[in-house]
Amino acid sequence: MAVTPPPEARDSLAAALAPLRDAPGAPRWGDPARWHLTLLFLGAVPPDLLPALTAGVGEAVAPTPPAVLRLAGAGRFGSRRRPQVCWAGVDGDVAVLAVLAALAGRLAAAARGLGLPVEDRPFRPHLTLGRWHPRRPADGDLPERLAGYRGPQWPLREVTMVRSTGGRHEVLESFPVSTRDPSERP
Repeated sequence: MAVTPPPEARDSLAAALAPLRDAPGAPRWGDPARWHLTLLFLGAVPPDLLPALTAGVGEAVAPTPPAVLRLAGAGRFGSRRRPQVCWAGVDGDVAVLAVLAALAGRLAAAARGLGLPVEDRPFRPHLTLGRWHPRRPADGDLPERLAGYRGPQWPLREVTMVRSTGGRHEVLESFPVSTRDPSERP
């Protein structure tokens, strides 16, 4: 399950990343057209569980309140000497980050309820920019060059269920997020 930033947010980040693309020790960069924030990663889902998973995801997304997101800063997974993943972060106040964490938790619960294996680690909202090859020179300090990056804001409008096969991403279903302020009366 993922949130895809709108084109203007991806374009802004791609422009900030452009000077780093050919830097010595840079990771293998991902395609900006496929950048997304992963809320929950599942391996292969048995086809017979897909309808129940789709229903569970819809129920998990439904109570999500409105939120405004922004890509900001960068970091890495792995050590400085052996970096693995270069990522962009998500900026927002505690309430926005809590919305994403709660949503990710509800999605994980829906998958666990179907017996699907879910990683047991804290949710850290991020967008993967690139991956370092373990046998090539790597500059683990490179993400620091994006530390001051702040992209445009955008409203969280939908969560997508995506199937990844052979490096391609196929949207299976989209689930809208409420655009109504929960403090408003219907």
